[in-house]
Amino acid sequence: MAIIVPLDKSAGKKTASSLENLTSLVGDDLERVNREILLHMKSRVPLIPTLAGHIVASGGKRLRPLLTLASARMCGYEGDRHVRLAACVEFIHTATLLHDDVVDESDLRRGQETANAVWGNKASVLVGDFLFSRAFQLMVADGSLEVLRILSDASAVIAEGEVLQLMTANDTDTSEDAYLEVISSKTAALFAAACKVGAEVAERPRVESEALESYGRNLGIAFQLVDDGLDYSAEQSRLGKSVGDDFREGKITLPVVLAFRRGDDKERSFWKRCLEDLDQREGDLEQAQELLQKRDALTDTVERARHYGKIACDALAIFPESDIRDALLEAVDFSISRGH
Repeated sequence: MAIIVPLDKSAGKKTASSLENLTSLVGDDLERVNREILLHMKSRVPLIPTLAGHIVASGGKRLRPLLTLASARMCGYEGDRHVRLAACVEFIHTATLLHDDVVDESDLRRGQETANAVWGNKASVLVGDFLFSRAFQLMVADGSLEVLRILSDASAVIAEGEVLQLMTANDTDTSEDAYLEVISSKTAALFAAACKVGAEVAERPRVESEALESYGRNLGIAFQLVDDGLDYSAEQSRLGKSVGDDFREGKITLPVVLAFRRGDDKERSFWKRCLEDLDQREGDLEQAQELLQKRDALTDTVERARHYGKIACDALAIFPESDIRDALLEAVDFSISRGH
């Protein structure tokens, strides 16, 4: 029987409200972002909007564009540049998801078939390229070289993170520092850029821009830490994907790094067989879950996430109290306590 390990003492409580305030405060802007996304997904090639629409409409929370919208509003911005840039951020994110699913050979995302499972790897990669191109068109249309620098730098770092992850795949000797470098690049870089762009369009001083960048980066690290723990700890209906995907692919995430380091020789041999040799047998996933629980690997992964979450919250202390700042703080709680 699979072991379900709650990731937070608040597990089981309704956590959706942690994003409801944020979504409500920028709701009108978010509707405009959704319209921009639909507008710029259009193409004379019918497969492009069909395939892109499949993943865009698959139930994501639009967290990254929400961060751009909320950061801009918290900085007092009253224009509309942030709307297109939030759509740009979502296109970058969606393109990386399409490419990730191909690399990972994933069949499900949020409980639905992935685009590559439906249309094949070639179409998914090429439509991902199209969305990256659309994102850069939106950056150029914005007209700010600094915005272009922030988002293009993030795109390059994300790609580096994906390659770093390939290099650590199936390597049980991966260190915690190496793992953190991967997630800082492939996940946290876009969170950081999404927030920093909000300060940039508002023409805020560097101290505020850097504070928002720090908030986003540390939120992104916390978010990914919890995501990697969830892969071993919750049933598919809550997680939105099949349990143990990372295990089956031989991915080395922090729960595995901790359990491997803390395990005895027999346990390390088990991890090497399953993740390095990919020699996986019936019952291995359940045994992996038991070892993670035995070595407190999931609990400590969430403790790491709380640490980065606190750094994210501290970064916002420079800003005056406001409803939108409170909602951004709640987004940190949501990212750590979510069960999906």
